[in-house]
Amino acid sequence: MQRQALALGIAFLALTAGCGSGDEAGGSGGVTPGQGTTHVVLAWNDLGMHCLNPTYDQAVVLPPYNNIWAQVIERGNPPRIVTAGVTVEYAIVGNTYSYGKASFGQFWDNAQALFSAAPAHDYGLNLVDPSLSNGLSGTMVAAGGDHFEVDGVPLVPIDDSGQWNPYQVAEITVRSASGTVLGKVRATVPTSDELDCAKCHGPGSFADVLAKHDAAHGTALATQKPVLCAKCHASPALGQLTRIGGVPFLSEAVHSFHAGVQSPPACYDCHPGAKTQCSRSLAHTAPDGNCTSCHGPLAEVGGSIGNGARVPWVGEPACADCHAGVAEVATGATLYRSARGHGGVRCAGCHGSPHAMVPTRVASDHAQSLQYQGAAKSLGSCGACHDSSRGRGSAEFGEEHGGAGETPSACNVCHTAVSAATASWPHAFQWKAR
Repeated sequence: MQRQALALGIAFLALTAGCGSGDEAGGSGGVTPGQGTTHVVLAWNDLGMHCLNPTYDQAVVLPPYNNIWAQVIERGNPPRIVTAGVTVEYAIVGNTYSYGKASFGQFWDNAQALFSAAPAHDYGLNLVDPSLSNGLSGTMVAAGGDHFEVDGVPLVPIDDSGQWNPYQVAEITVRSASGTVLGKVRATVPTSDELDCAKCHGPGSFADVLAKHDAAHGTALATQKPVLCAKCHASPALGQLTRIGGVPFLSEAVHSFHAGVQSPPACYDCHPGAKTQCSRSLAHTAPDGNCTSCHGPLAEVGGSIGNGARVPWVGEPACADCHAGVAEVATGATLYRSARGHGGVRCAGCHGSPHAMVPTRVASDHAQSLQYQGAAKSLGSCGACHDSSRGRGSAEFGEEHGGAGETPSACNVCHTAVSAATASWPHAFQWKAR
């Protein structure tokens, strides 16, 4: 959803297996990860958390909109990323419709007024290809020359049994041209409706926001409901990469204003949320989300947008900001969510979605790692079998796992043979013990 240079086309823009036989904790008797399979399927959500409004009859920030990416890898020496000759299907597990759950049907009822679009019930907007409206199941399309994706899945955090769950799950199935199943995997597709302003604005918070905006700026939004905030305050989350008539970006306006109030809100007061707590990677978070360690406090977020230093959703923190000295994690102007790593595999394919790098506190985030290597670690991590993610050192790894007669390791998820040259391994074997 957050991709540069999107053509909106809507008018408001005018292997179930373990690891090697090592004697460290996690060893599992020399079973080769991926043994007996020809293909590996990696799937992930592009953000780690998507947010949507709980109602669509007052102020509206975001539509129900979720994205799933996947890569198909043919195992071998070397492995090969496959983009042709296969069909990639997706389906949300236990969730087949959105219209009629809670107040989410208001999105479809008001879609024309808000987004100048009229998707059928249970089908969503698509900011990447407006001609293609996706539902909660279907076929992914090849994109970027190296992956498959589905954009604009109109997922809500209530499943068909009526249970509220912000961490929904998708099953991805890859079939050959003849229809043979080559692989399946599950991935978390998160979405939360805790986007709310009630802590400060009370019940009916979106109506109160419009009333206060009218009082402060002389607008008449309360008489124009429903109101899409991005109609005036551009939102790069919706593909609007430049300000509208000099009006501040939505993120700029919200963060800068709330930095100046007497009791500024905490990140989880607005970014879902008290229950969802969307930032969930165990190595990167804290009870308050640890958001400011990477993004900075409210004033810095708003100020950096206001002075032109960055565009929201486009200019974000980088892995290299914290992982100094590991050159291979430096992705330059490319954000982690879009970056490629070892062998052209997307970073998120092995490490997990932004804000949800494995291991996390949400069990479904580990499905892929457990399926392929029997451990809730980044794919290929020595920590799948060793207490330290570096094993006992690169020299011993090369002797034990690289070259002829190697002992299977987590690398064998994709590789049928592993080079003894450490420079060719992921991140050149510079990762840290954890």
